[in-house]
Amino acid sequence: MPISDSRIEAWAYLSRVIEGPSRHLQALIDQGHDIEEIACGVKKRAPWIGSLAAATAARYHIDRAKEDLDKAHDCGARLITPEDKEWPGELFDSGFGFAERGMSQSPKGQQPDAARPHALWVKGANIRALTAQSLTVVGTRAVSAYGRDVTELMVAGLVKHQWTIISGGALGVDTIAHATALNAGGATVVVQACGINRSYPAANRALFRSIAKSPGGALISEYPPDAPPYRHRFLTRNRLAAVLGQGTVVTQAAWRSGALNTLQWAASLGRQPMAVPGPITDINSFGCLEKIKTGEAQMVRSPNEVRELVQPLGTIDPEAQYELDFAPTAVQRLSRNELRVYDSTHTQPLSATDIAERAGLPVGLTMHLLIELHGKNMVSRKRNYWIRGES
Repeated sequence: MPISDSRIEAWAYLSRVIEGPSRHLQALIDQGHDIEEIACGVKKRAPWIGSLAAATAARYHIDRAKEDLDKAHDCGARLITPEDKEWPGELFDSGFGFAERGMSQSPKGQQPDAARPHALWVKGANIRALTAQSLTVVGTRAVSAYGRDVTELMVAGLVKHQWTIISGGALGVDTIAHATALNAGGATVVVQACGINRSYPAANRALFRSIAKSPGGALISEYPPDAPPYRHRFLTRNRLAAVLGQGTVVTQAAWRSGALNTLQWAASLGRQPMAVPGPITDINSFGCLEKIKTGEAQMVRSPNEVRELVQPLGTIDPEAQYELDFAPTAVQRLSRNELRVYDSTHTQPLSATDIAERAGLPVGLTMHLLIELHGKNMVSRKRNYWIRGES
């Protein structure tokens, strides 16, 4: 039975006013609160919504549910929720449940965003069907000829055995993985860090269009239409890419590659982390070689070795410790909430209230973080307005 208009609008409203994922929203749902009741409570600032009040303080007054649903419809997308048959609940329960039950010893398993999404914007084929047998393939944007060959070899071999390829749509390895799956007549899913009606990077617009039109392709996002691709959203997106696959394969990654973040999420969510070795003279393989050396990823040299590890699922070392290791730049040393505030500033003056709304954070917390950023010389202040400084 199709979900009613009022219910889907409640989900769409919460998708915009909550910068997901939200443990607070999940707790209310688990307590038996109806989604329309929760949406109404958020709008009216009902005391029983508890911690969700602070999480929605910056955006609760923005009700664009109908507009967002119309924009999604106009671009051929839809909003799915846990009430839909298409919802990949089993994957989310096993992955996020792994962290929630304390089975993950990784610090990531205790992070606030180690939580399931509450709704997904989808463009393309049925997500539950696509992820019934799926693997995540990621890697560096600065891909070499070796990295291209390895990625094509792995993806073509996996697609041959009906594995769906999950990736993030970025330039480099992600693009090669999606394109190889598509060209081989296989299935592939792009996990976006922006609104479903946006193409990021723009260079992949034609590829994304082809994937969405393919019977085995889809684009998904936790973020409502028009949402910009802020940096913190890529970090949150990575956990979704990791949980949708039965394992994650990094085909090429430098020492500080962002692809290693997805690999760490895989281990934190009970998925098999894997890495392809590369030449010791190639800096773009240092990240893979290090993870193999430390035992944080299983070495794989062929599609068959990948399949052997995930059929059945490979086991995860419960004592493994994973740590996100960014390049030592000012921006990359910021915490997730600091990054949310920094991404929401601009080279033109903005008030703390405007920045809080853009970041989806309470004004008080935003002010505190702006002061922290000011101390790091990353933003400047002119009276009651804030301006992004040099990073």
